[in-house]
Amino acid sequence: MNTPASASTPERVLLRLDWQVIRRLDGLLQGDYRNLFYGYGVDFADLRKYQPEDDIRYIDWNVTARLNTPYVRQYVEDREFTAWFLLDISPSVDFGASENHKRKKLIDFVSTMARILTRNGNRVGAVIFGGRIERMIPAKSGSKQVLQLIHMLMSYSRPPGSGFTDLSILLNGALNAIKRRSLIFLVSDFISSPGWERPLNLLNQRHEVLAVQLWHPYEKQLPDIGPVYLHDAEIGEQLYLDTHDKKFQRRFAEAAQLRQAELDAAFQHAGVDVLSLSTEDELVRSIVRFAGMRRQRRR
Repeated sequence: MNTPASASTPERVLLRLDWQVIRRLDGLLQGDYRNLFYGYGVDFADLRKYQPEDDIRYIDWNVTARLNTPYVRQYVEDREFTAWFLLDISPSVDFGASENHKRKKLIDFVSTMARILTRNGNRVGAVIFGGRIERMIPAKSGSKQVLQLIHMLMSYSRPPGSGFTDLSILLNGALNAIKRRSLIFLVSDFISSPGWERPLNLLNQRHEVLAVQLWHPYEKQLPDIGPVYLHDAEIGEQLYLDTHDKKFQRRFAEAAQLRQAELDAAFQHAGVDVLSLSTEDELVRSIVRFAGMRRQRRR
């Protein structure tokens, strides 16, 4: 199988990320990754008056009713906690040039975050999804766990044409399987049949969910390369397109903008922060930008 990292090994992937990504993140974030994970916590600490931009999930309704003023609960972050990666490895995630697949970006992001979390004693687990839940990797700590996760992501291949992706299967599976409050990374391109928005909302009520949206620039703006046949990996069909047609390019871009607006509305409704991750983005800058956005929401 030709995967984005098939010429490498899990050990080499992890070594490359240690040198090229994690060391730089340590310098830029000064080792403080709490801005990425803010909001996670299970130990009650105190009450204070509600302020704009506070998460409404933490409103204490009993105290609010008694004092006639909104109050929110504050929590102490666990020193050690469990994180889960819900990973969409459907065929559309392999879209892109040989060294620029969305899956390569997925592998780099998941490996980086798993490495950062486990080296601080936290446990990480994963749910591998390819149209159905293929495998659930129990949460553990340590570098061996990270290497196992990388190996699974590099080696898994869902047969093309095996049906359109339905993310609600993944989300409902996580709702049933993950009992203890956890930090959850939902990593997907969100090319899915409708119906996943409600289970996402429910999942974020029980856990701290961060969405990572993978995308390739050609999914938002087609290049002008003339007539082409495109293969739909999800349903296994070929489509003939004339990318030189300006009207078609405009309709394609408008449809992409509408889809993104619908995704943004779904994330906002569920109260989920989103890291938008293009195959062209530098991972370090994307994570630092996301941390900054999370930091601003705390103020």
